[in-house]
Amino acid sequence: MTRADGRQAHDLREIKIERGFTIHAEGSVLVSFGNTKVLCNASFTPGVPRFKKDSGEGWVTAEYSMLPRATHDRSEREAVKGKIGGRTHEISRLIGRSLRAVIDVKQLGENTIVLDCDVLQADGGTRTAAITGAFVALADAVAWAKKNGYIAKSAKPLIDTVSAVSVGIIDGVAMTDLAYVEDVRADTDMNVVVTGRGLFVEVQGTAEAEPFDRDELNRLLELALQANLELSKMQREALGEDLDLR
Repeated sequence: MTRADGRQAHDLREIKIERGFTIHAEGSVLVSFGNTKVLCNASFTPGVPRFKKDSGEGWVTAEYSMLPRATHDRSEREAVKGKIGGRTHEISRLIGRSLRAVIDVKQLGENTIVLDCDVLQADGGTRTAAITGAFVALADAVAWAKKNGYIAKSAKPLIDTVSAVSVGIIDGVAMTDLAYVEDVRADTDMNVVVTGRGLFVEVQGTAEAEPFDRDELNRLLELALQANLELSKMQREALGEDLDLR
């Protein structure tokens, strides 16, 4: 089945990972999944939150937001509303969990890395793009910390890569990496987070119309697994020799 943008059902959109996008952050990546663009900045700070103090372990967390004109119509800034929305909280926590799945906080030492993922342009899959880009920014922040003596050069905090992709069923066809026009039509949609070794970190799946059966679930998971292995390869190519996995 040929899709609106010319892709086949199992194809990812054009993926771009641009490192060093801003000059101040210890890791900075602009990641593009087609027309979806997310800026992922990693900030390294010595010290940890109070609940981690004197534990000998570091902390990795994330914050997600969407700029007012990331979508077709302007959305009001949550800072102006004075309240962070539930969706924003959910996605922020998802990104943090995904990154912590592939980092050894003991090897990180009592240091904190915060990933700020800001959606510049939204066309479906903003959370999956954020996770994929945030890992590359995280890897750059770890490399910066080792270079500048905050982490021992012999330490290897990164265990594996991690990425995410959306999959869904539209008109009975299982598809990979849904753009917005596909996402709103999907009978079933799912976000799947996977490590470079092919281990699942999180699966978020919902039947928007007809419930899906086990065969459809397996098909979607297989599509997601294959797509994430492609994304892991892209992450490794983007980082090159700067990626130092255990």
